Amino acid sequence: MTRIAIDAMGGDHAPFEIIAGAVWAAAEYGVALELVGKQDRIEHCLEVIQQEGFLSDCGKAGRRRRVRVDVKSLDIKITHASEIIEMGEAPGQAIRKKKNSSIVLTVNSVATGSSDALVAAGSTGAAMASSLFGLGRIPGIDRPAIAVTLPTMKKPIVIIDAGANSNCTPQMLRQFAIMGMTFSKNVLGVEKPRVGVLNIGEEAGKGNELAQNTYNLLEEEKEKFNFMGNVEGRELFLNLCDVVVCDGFVGNVALKITEGTSSMLFRMIKSEFKSDFLGMIIGLLAKPFMKRIYEKINYEEFGGALLLGVKGITVISHGRSRAYAIKNAVRVAKEAVETGVNSKISESIDGQK
Repeated sequence: MTRIAIDAMGGDHAPFEIIAGAVWAAAEYGVALELVGKQDRIEHCLEVIQQEGFLSDCGKAGRRRRVRVDVKSLDIKITHASEIIEMGEAPGQAIRKKKNSSIVLTVNSVATGSSDALVAAGSTGAAMASSLFGLGRIPGIDRPAIAVTLPTMKKPIVIIDAGANSNCTPQMLRQFAIMGMTFSKNVLGVEKPRVGVLNIGEEAGKGNELAQNTYNLLEEEKEKFNFMGNVEGRELFLNLCDVVVCDGFVGNVALKITEGTSSMLFRMIKSEFKSDFLGMIIGLLAKPFMKRIYEKINYEEFGGALLLGVKGITVISHGRSRAYAIKNAVRVAKEAVETGVNSKISESIDGQK
């Protein structure tokens, strides 16, 4: 049975929502858990969930139900962590100073083989730094990168890097392309992923020096990468390619703008539906359609993003993740373990050096 280590103390709604999502996933996907954090708080949360269950929106806008899980029937191991790395702490210093923090011990669980993968919703920097130092890099990878899955009009795309590396070289983006293609093919099921470079224009000479040099590098190996050229921000959701490569600064900005825009649009639409009597009638008629759209674009459906390039499976979830998002993050971790995405990345890197 696949065992997933969970940083129970990381995230805005830790530890209850994190633990609730983890046990929900264990019951639904048949995985074992290692919950890492303050033991007394973890045990209290498990007791409450066993007795009362928990409320979750289940990924559906405006719909909440009580989820019941028989905690006692699950394979759960608790590892006590006496320290917590807070969001505002410098990641590098924090993981060196706090050796017994929940994220460091969660990563250590994977490094020692106690667990097969980990899920963390706390400080992204701390999760990345801990994974990098605790698990090490896959040979041939200069820097690990965050691969985020986004919905589009047809099928999901992968943006890589979505926040791990602000300063990159063209060679690093080439490695991101290889990792993104491997993820797209083996986890998302895209037979021959198409690669594009996120840029301010489609012409080869557009963009900064990094974008131009990356374009030239991938163009030289066009067949290997199934390279489609530059992709503008407005084209991200039109399925012109399956893997979009960029540095972590650009990728994270694009991701946050996407999240903010979708949230704003839904709030505006809901506000208009409540503005007058006619709007309320139209809103009632449109409600089933709006729910289906919401489910397709809701970040909680994707659970979390894989940190590709480290010798272990690390899934980084949104800091505001609640139970439903954590449940899906555990699913992502389980799929990554079962598909052997890391070994396939190693094979791809060796084959395209």
